[in-house]
Amino acid sequence: MSQRDNAQEPARSQQDAPVEPEEPVVVKETPLPWKQIAPLVAMRLAEPINFTLILPFLYKMIEDFDVAETPKDISYYASMLFMSFSISQTLTIMYWGRLSDRIGRRPVLIAGLIGTLAVSILFGVCKTFPMAILVRMAAGVFAGNAAVMKSAMAEIADDTNRSRMMALLPLTWNFGSMVGSGMGGIFSNPATQFPGLFGNSKLFTYFPYLLPCLMGSTIAAFGLVTGLLNFKETLIRPTQPALEETVGSTEATPLLAQSAASSVAPAKQNSIKSLLTPLVVRVMVTNACMCLAYTMCDQLYPIFAATDPRDGGLGLDPRSIGLSLGVEGIVVVYIQLVVYPRLERKFGVLYCYRRGLLFAIPYLVSMPFLSMIALHLQTQAGTSAMSMLVEKVVMWVILMSIMTMRITSSVMAFTSINLMITNMAPTRADLGFMNGTQQLAMSTVRIFAPIVSGSLWSWSIKHSFPFPFNSHLVWMLSAVLIVIVLKLSYRIPESVNKFAADQPKPIASVEESDD
Repeated sequence: MSQRDNAQEPARSQQDAPVEPEEPVVVKETPLPWKQIAPLVAMRLAEPINFTLILPFLYKMIEDFDVAETPKDISYYASMLFMSFSISQTLTIMYWGRLSDRIGRRPVLIAGLIGTLAVSILFGVCKTFPMAILVRMAAGVFAGNAAVMKSAMAEIADDTNRSRMMALLPLTWNFGSMVGSGMGGIFSNPATQFPGLFGNSKLFTYFPYLLPCLMGSTIAAFGLVTGLLNFKETLIRPTQPALEETVGSTEATPLLAQSAASSVAPAKQNSIKSLLTPLVVRVMVTNACMCLAYTMCDQLYPIFAATDPRDGGLGLDPRSIGLSLGVEGIVVVYIQLVVYPRLERKFGVLYCYRRGLLFAIPYLVSMPFLSMIALHLQTQAGTSAMSMLVEKVVMWVILMSIMTMRITSSVMAFTSINLMITNMAPTRADLGFMNGTQQLAMSTVRIFAPIVSGSLWSWSIKHSFPFPFNSHLVWMLSAVLIVIVLKLSYRIPESVNKFAADQPKPIASVEESDD
């Protein structure tokens, strides 16, 4: 055997040797930076509380305004209040998002909280319908914090903890909605509900809805003070020193420190035309249609719950409406913090989005059938107390089961769509625009959703049409919309599961640059 063959023999033996499989790399999740998250959550909490605390007493408030000709027309006037909020929010939301890309997230969030605090108090002293409309429009002007907070949250997250951190925003919304709904139902008209405490109060007798609004403004004040004292700017600008020099480099601020250290200046913002790709437009369309379906029913529910069972409602009082809206918050914490992150890490954002849409269909279809039980309870008022109690318990068990399906689908769908929009931003400098565009799409839909649902509800209960054109009409229409969105979601690629801003960008080769 030649020397050459002898030299090649070890190489062949190495090639023929079995290759041991590499152990999978386990990526450890970065600890959450609670020093930044906690004040952000405190600021976020003000908006859902002040938005939802009016829902339990809205029916009675419009009734007190004496503008509706009949109780069946109250839903139309309620929809006008919702629409006025959405119109002003739509006209200003993009301004707030783009402004935060230029001057920073912190000053925009502070301005929004100051406005929320003021308009919350003003709504509590409204005595006429036109005044309530004007106050709700003012509230919409200062309701741009949602998009800005999504951008701030994305900037303090990384790929290992982004799903958990982004899930905190809808968790805060749902928890705030629970608190706000309960607050509005329990503390509205305190002179009547708590005569021992407020029976002699001329202030709360003349302004029966002021107390919950004052409580909501107190939450906004707490968020404002917390933000001023503890929240650090997350947008890295050329004139801004590296964050580790400002707050110290700690384990709790990994991504911000990396971002500040790894780049001298932030990425340049892309043009609007380049950002609105066919994929972005497709996701925005599904987002808008989904938001239309949810908004129609979410804003109809307090009217549906307060409407007489003979007209297709549940006949609940403000306190019961607040309880039904608030008790579901117990489920939110577990789904948002435990179930959703695990599903997202295992299956991806798109999978969670589709499952959330699936959960919405049984909720929408079954909700209006509850009026049959409520009507039976009303007509059997003279029967034994035990049978009445059993039927009432059955109705509440079914109602809470349906509301649990509602909150599960809402958490899954809205958390996922928020993550998808954030993931599609090509650079961090475009996060404000992307989240602002999403908020603009949802705000635009929320202009039409209340007036559509309110008008259709009023029309359907005024006429004796057969199913599904009776009191089921709005719910069935929303279910059809969700089915359409579910079908469209299968045209969205799996690439939305990854955060594009942190993905390596293609660069020109040396040979190409030399040419």
